Amino acid sequence: MTEWGDNMTNIKGVNILIVDDKTENLLVLESIVESIDLNIVKASSGNEALCLLFDYDFAVALIDVQMPEMDGFEVAEIMRSREKTCHIPIIFVTAISMEQKYVFKGYDSGAVDYLFKPIIEPKILLSKVKIFVKIYSQKQKIIEQALTLEKKIHELEITKQELQNVNVILEQTSYFDKLTGIANRHSLDDYFNTVLKNSIRSGATLSVIMLDLDCFKEFNDNYGHVQGDRCLVEIARMIKESLKRPLDFVARYGGDEFIVFLPETNKEGASKVADDIKKNIKLLNINHKFSKVENYVTVSIGIETLIPTMTDSLNDIVTKADKALYKAKNERKQLIGTNLK
Repeated sequence: MTEWGDNMTNIKGVNILIVDDKTENLLVLESIVESIDLNIVKASSGNEALCLLFDYDFAVALIDVQMPEMDGFEVAEIMRSREKTCHIPIIFVTAISMEQKYVFKGYDSGAVDYLFKPIIEPKILLSKVKIFVKIYSQKQKIIEQALTLEKKIHELEITKQELQNVNVILEQTSYFDKLTGIANRHSLDDYFNTVLKNSIRSGATLSVIMLDLDCFKEFNDNYGHVQGDRCLVEIARMIKESLKRPLDFVARYGGDEFIVFLPETNKEGASKVADDIKKNIKLLNINHKFSKVENYVTVSIGIETLIPTMTDSLNDIVTKADKALYKAKNERKQLIGTNLK
């Protein structure tokens, strides 16, 4: 604790400038102010003082007026003209006449106070210096708090940006199936709303393909769920690669079911896409010796084609495509049964 009281900011390292061309005067002033633990910087001329102003930030400057080459008034005027030093309080310590014209000249030059030699009362000098050092210390504290606040604001901005990036990733993730990477049910809802509006406005035909892997339960039971997941990933990739137009859309509907939307596509066009999907999946040649259909993974496909109206819902259209899918599955089962006979 300093002798200045509990509210006084730590002043250690605070700089004070003393300027006088006489060594004895510098020593006297230094002996008075050194009791308050300041960093005392001395200059024996105006030019030297101005050079020191580039290297230090001073809480207060004690400047002699009568100096050769450059007097204290000139030093003060130069200090006031510079942005870096214009805020430094200047106390003239001088033996110059106390006539008003000299005092006013000092204040016009930028001085905040006067002390007159040869008799300088130490208590008065210390009191004046302490006031300006305290103001300086409080100002520095405010600057530090402002910098800390600025840093926290910057950190918050970074955190905000990071959160925004995370939200974007989460939003993107919420639209894609975690296993296969293609669109999920959430994304399907948004896509359907858009394509339905476009189809109603243009009166264009919309085709929907439902796909289901044949005997996939047997695949999982015999090869394991890890291989089952790998199979689904490959099937999803091949379905997506089979679609040639940007407006065509594929999503994982659930489990081993996939759904494809083909805007502006009639029944024949949808059948062509379905055949391409089957052919490309066959090329994958994923072994499935436990299948009742082939010795590799195959899919059953149902197609629903319509000209949508405002009364159509996603659930209605998917239900119709699903019925077509199960019809295809039953026909295949009957065909297999016939072949077995």
